[in-house]
Amino acid sequence: MSINNQTSKPTSSSKIKAILWGLLPLILLLAIITTIAKVGTGIENEPAAPIEVLNVEKITLNDDGIQVKVLNSGPEEVTIAQVVVDGAFWNASFSPSDTLKRFERGMIHIPYPWVQGDPHEVKLITSNGLIFVGEVAVAAATPEANGKLFWQYALIGFYVGVIPVGLGLLWYPFLRRFSVRGMHAILALTVGLLFFLVIDTFGEGFEMAAEAPGVFQGSGLVWFGALLSCLFLIAVDQSNERKLSSETYAGKRVANKIATGIGLHNFGEGLAIGSAFAVGEAALGTFLIIGFTLHNITEGVGIAAPLLKDRPTWKTFVKLALIAGGPAIIGTWAGGFIFNDTLAALFFGIGAGAILQVIYVISKMILKESEKKGLSPVSWLNFSGLTAGILIMYVTALMVKF
Repeated sequence: MSINNQTSKPTSSSKIKAILWGLLPLILLLAIITTIAKVGTGIENEPAAPIEVLNVEKITLNDDGIQVKVLNSGPEEVTIAQVVVDGAFWNASFSPSDTLKRFERGMIHIPYPWVQGDPHEVKLITSNGLIFVGEVAVAAATPEANGKLFWQYALIGFYVGVIPVGLGLLWYPFLRRFSVRGMHAILALTVGLLFFLVIDTFGEGFEMAAEAPGVFQGSGLVWFGALLSCLFLIAVDQSNERKLSSETYAGKRVANKIATGIGLHNFGEGLAIGSAFAVGEAALGTFLIIGFTLHNITEGVGIAAPLLKDRPTWKTFVKLALIAGGPAIIGTWAGGFIFNDTLAALFFGIGAGAILQVIYVISKMILKESEKKGLSPVSWLNFSGLTAGILIMYVTALMVKF
């Protein structure tokens, strides 16, 4: 006697019922929200003060006076009634209008005779009497976007990113003379370098988040960007594990990952330099160039470390230098021409997540190799390398902290 077990297939009517049950909560939720929006909560208390938020995004100084770029990030429409510069009321023209809807940007043109080297303060008074302030610490003409400035910014990014990373990669022949324990110490030094970079990247991201409009939740963007980019890269890495059939290929992959993570960090350095020049702080921009150049030469050591068992060609080193240093050029362009605090916070978060994933990969490499060779993964030599990496980055970072 045989019994045939047959799995019954869902009929079209049962599929429709399942879809309806899935949509029912959403329909009811939409109905509730619509009812609340139309009927209200029944509480008619007026707010004690108008809710207006006006963010001063950028102040530009030129021969025509002062131009102020603003964003209405509040929940209500904002009308700018008066403009005060250095304590005096001034006429101003507005584009597109003196009234800005929510999330609308506008430009305020003030024919004010600003003075080179002096501080200036711009106050914007809304029709409801709220005051929003923008400041210029040291007045200087804002560089105008043109082809010459475009290439000058590119050259600055090249000096800051590609050249120092390339110089650091020149230590590769010297590093290849190390033993297995020495190679592990160099990898540990790389982890130290990256550990400092990830802390620094998070710090820069939170600074940008503090300057961004609160409605965009800049701090959250830093955390979300870091988490998602780290998990995404880990998922990509795991999906490609079967392709890592040789140590040579694995070493190149890790070197590319390190270069990519450092490149995202260097993008942030370019943002800082470009924005310094954009607001007329040329002295600060030059200081940052020198500091970042000294700081970034150590990054080449970290990129070269996974390649110590390989024999890469000079093309490999050129490619790695461009991956790690090239984003500094893009960052300088972005900072000088289209800087945005909110996007900067997100980019720093993504960069921090990428660096965290690289730390994870290198640490796993040290553990796996140490187990294979019967070595201690947390030896005094490795600990010394990790500490040295952090100290090297800390000392060179003193050149750009002020």
